[in-house]
Amino acid sequence: MNSNTNKKNTSFLEEINLPKDLKKLKEKDLSHLCNEVREFMIDRVSKTGGHLGAGLGVVELTVAIHYIFNTPKDKIIWDVGHQTYPHKILTGRKNRMHTLRKGNGLSGFTKRSESIYDAFGAAHASTSISAALGMLIGARLKKQDKKVVAVIGDGAMTAGMAFEALNNAGAMQYPLIVILNDNDMSIAPPVGAMSAYLSKLISSGYYRGFRKMAGQFAEKFPKKIAMTAKKAEEYARGIFTGGTLFEELGFYYIGPLDGHNLNHLIPVLKNARNHSKKGPVLIHEVTKKGKGYAPAEKSDDKFHGVGKFDILTGHQNKTSSNKSYTSVFSETLIDLAKKDKKICAITAAMPSGTGLDKFKTKYPSRTFDVGIAEQHAVTFAAGLACEGMKPFAAIYSTFLQRAYDQIVHDVAIQNLPVRFAIDRAGLVGADGATHAGSFDIAYLSNLPNFITMAASDEHELARMIYTCAKIDHAPSAFRYPRGAGLGLSINTPIKELTIGKGRIVKEGNDIALLSYGSRLNEVRKASDILNEKNISCTIADARFCKPLDEKLIYNLCNNHKLLITIEEGSIGGFGSHVLDFFIKKIHSTSKNFKINTIQLPDIFIDQDTPEKMYEEANMNASSIVKRIIKLL
Repeated sequence: MNSNTNKKNTSFLEEINLPKDLKKLKEKDLSHLCNEVREFMIDRVSKTGGHLGAGLGVVELTVAIHYIFNTPKDKIIWDVGHQTYPHKILTGRKNRMHTLRKGNGLSGFTKRSESIYDAFGAAHASTSISAALGMLIGARLKKQDKKVVAVIGDGAMTAGMAFEALNNAGAMQYPLIVILNDNDMSIAPPVGAMSAYLSKLISSGYYRGFRKMAGQFAEKFPKKIAMTAKKAEEYARGIFTGGTLFEELGFYYIGPLDGHNLNHLIPVLKNARNHSKKGPVLIHEVTKKGKGYAPAEKSDDKFHGVGKFDILTGHQNKTSSNKSYTSVFSETLIDLAKKDKKICAITAAMPSGTGLDKFKTKYPSRTFDVGIAEQHAVTFAAGLACEGMKPFAAIYSTFLQRAYDQIVHDVAIQNLPVRFAIDRAGLVGADGATHAGSFDIAYLSNLPNFITMAASDEHELARMIYTCAKIDHAPSAFRYPRGAGLGLSINTPIKELTIGKGRIVKEGNDIALLSYGSRLNEVRKASDILNEKNISCTIADARFCKPLDEKLIYNLCNNHKLLITIEEGSIGGFGSHVLDFFIKKIHSTSKNFKINTIQLPDIFIDQDTPEKMYEEANMNASSIVKRIIKLL
């Protein structure tokens, strides 16, 4: 990549603000434009951070789609949204890319409120085909003629929802176009000139018409001969294309083709656009994640998610020297697994994000990456628990939502000792509302049999992991935030927690602050401010939401004039459980006592720095102080 751009080699991109401008270019100029888009994107993301690798891999595809289709009338639905930076650059947001993932800036994903070209909001995987089919049928019901294209990656295609949608679309035979972006394999010999020629040929109206005619002709023969002819034709295509599965689902399969070769992409997309009235089409393109940027291509994760980085070296800026909570989880689990061969770990396509890549290095036979399939991950873990294993399912809070039925039906009702390591609890910053861990406290703690915990610091997290490894009679979960810890050392040997027992952190006389999770450090700061105002605070770390430490809560209520609960979760979580206990067991005997809760507001908070997001949520130290002063 050439980082030194000049007017000459950026002239095409400078003239393009919307897809209508793109259509003015000649086909021979599109490759040059792709180079400019890559360079522009690398420059901007180096300053903002973001999901770089996926976008680099689909530059040619993005240019080709907007060149061939009539967007925004034609709808393009991008699965997940990691790959949409080139799409944003070409759809009127080029001059705002420096605001990517910042407060009041561009989202890192597609967002309907951001642009008319973002047909469907996304950040979780495997939704595109379902949404695209709904849009297509909705348009047809309104007698509107528009093309609808779903772009989905090979990873997202592993989720059950994608196959449910494919099956439904194939059965309905509406002219849906699905583009499978396969970046999990190199461009093998079949994906060359011959394959491209065949893809172009079989996507054309001539071939499809011939195929239909041949099928009708074959039907005139005895059934045995007709079936033999049909199978022979499908088998022959399958040798070149590997499209048997999609053909069986009712799709007309084209590919695989080189997703970085516009001479291959454009003719096939034209044919799919022009002949899409004859049922659903799946175009299989092979790309390289991180394409065009050497540090990304060489990286194991292909620069999937990066912070700010140096363009020349690819070196990412490290924001803190403290060990991350994810690292504490990984290292603690590895240590426990040395002594307990029943411990195993499960991730849903996030081995590095959850720290289980390190666990896999030590214990490959006890590590299971099930792909983007959280539902399967949970029930798979339940099966392991049935056999006496000790499964730790490490899944981000926002992704665990996708498996709620399995948590209820396959784990909680059967009271199976699955351990849930819930990463990214609370507000996560630049990824915004779609990735915030806001709801797990509420949706897990309302389930019978569950034991739920939240770590206030690194040492507490280690103790909770150790405790969960000992829990064999019930499902359990512990939550912890994204990013660096407080820099605390972990005391050894790690001691098991008493189930349902919190701790007093600081003694005071006037008010009690009962914290659940990693807001404890802000609670300490709030207490210091209140002390300066001659308000004495008791600080308690609840540790458990279920079962509640009822004795602790009872004592806090009886010895103070005000109790405030603090948690980084939604309404219906820890505070609700405390209020329920208070009303049923304490309220009738309490006099002149106040109780209140602090939790995330009942809104989806847009991306910003975590500090500003917690300020907006009124959950930083100064906001906690203001709430208390108002209540006193």
